[in-house]
Amino acid sequence: MATIKPFKGVKPLQSIVNDLACLPYDVMNSEEAAIMAKGKECSLLHVTKAEIDCPAGTDVHSEVVYNKSVENYKKMKQKGWLIQDTEAKYYIYAQTMDERTQYGIVGCAACEDYNQGIIKKHELTRPDKEDDRMILTRYTNANIEPVFFSYRAVPEIDAIVEQIVKNQKPDYDFVSEDGFGHHFWSVNDSKINQQIEMLFTTKVPSTYVADGHHRTAAAARIGQERHAKNPKHNGNEEYNYFMAVHFPDNQLKIIDYNRLVKDLNGLTHEQFFIKLNVFFTVEEKGTEIYKPNKLHNFSMYFDKKWYSLTAKKGTFNDNDPIGILDVTVLSTYALAQILGISDLRTSKRVDFVGGIRGLGELKKRVDSGEMQVAFALYPVSMKQLLDIADSGNIMPPKTTWFEPKLRSGLVIHELD
Repeated sequence: MATIKPFKGVKPLQSIVNDLACLPYDVMNSEEAAIMAKGKECSLLHVTKAEIDCPAGTDVHSEVVYNKSVENYKKMKQKGWLIQDTEAKYYIYAQTMDERTQYGIVGCAACEDYNQGIIKKHELTRPDKEDDRMILTRYTNANIEPVFFSYRAVPEIDAIVEQIVKNQKPDYDFVSEDGFGHHFWSVNDSKINQQIEMLFTTKVPSTYVADGHHRTAAAARIGQERHAKNPKHNGNEEYNYFMAVHFPDNQLKIIDYNRLVKDLNGLTHEQFFIKLNVFFTVEEKGTEIYKPNKLHNFSMYFDKKWYSLTAKKGTFNDNDPIGILDVTVLSTYALAQILGISDLRTSKRVDFVGGIRGLGELKKRVDSGEMQVAFALYPVSMKQLLDIADSGNIMPPKTTWFEPKLRSGLVIHELD
């Protein structure tokens, strides 16, 4: 069963939370982070993207940047912007988007659960990205940003969350600049904390990494590293755990994650369409944006027109958790067999755009000449994600996009 324990969170003052909280480190580049943090001395971006406070051109993975992260984090605590709770507890973090609210429980997951496969993943990770977050955690001695987990919904946990939200004023309640609502409660009753812990250990056999595979892997490696250096290790040390927000699966919605390709692999327009018609039923839709409307239906933007592509029988396997995925169909036939892109993780000819940007972003980048063709996909379901993770399979790269993103800084977990 899954281990999710309470912890003594480090939290911001209510008066500055809107300026301190920020988007995750990996959804922006350094220039965008500098703009977001401008005029906000207390922004957590000064810790998660500390290169914005270093000389231009500084290597973002250099010791200079990690040391600046530590310096800025210490300053935030010294100034009283961040204060640690005196008692271990859970927290509730809710997000509102498009009049839909999802409620997650913030608690510490166990590194050993990750090592033993109780925490299940659906994506491969890159060692360089793991190393970066591992080093930051090592320097700051903290999980600065939470990871985004899911679990199969438990009615008893839902009922506890509902009562707290109904009867207790939130610690924080604000709308971020992107229009999403963020609401946060501390679970202050020790008996309720004990009840939550008991329910997770008896009702939740597994948890699932929804977003944050690299931070999760990095946290588990830190736990192993600390264990190896501690001759008195007993398994209860705080470094054996890392911070995650756990959302019930029935409250989450995955949005589309789309593809752009730079060239046609040497094909003429006519040859490209001949090859497409082998695997897909192709219908021209004109100049108005066309959005996929069901599984195995795709949208393509090419030469200033939108097309519907419907996968033909034999290109997918509805009895295979990987073979049923539209990303598998598109990757196998359109990208690999037709366009010659066999490795999405390394190819420089393909780019990815989260559906939050809208299909207009695909049109814009093709019309600019930067890309030649774009493909939009019907979103993966939570059931598909959980089924794949349960089967031990791995999804193709860039399959799922969760929105809203968790705001970093509402609570931090220190490893001592």
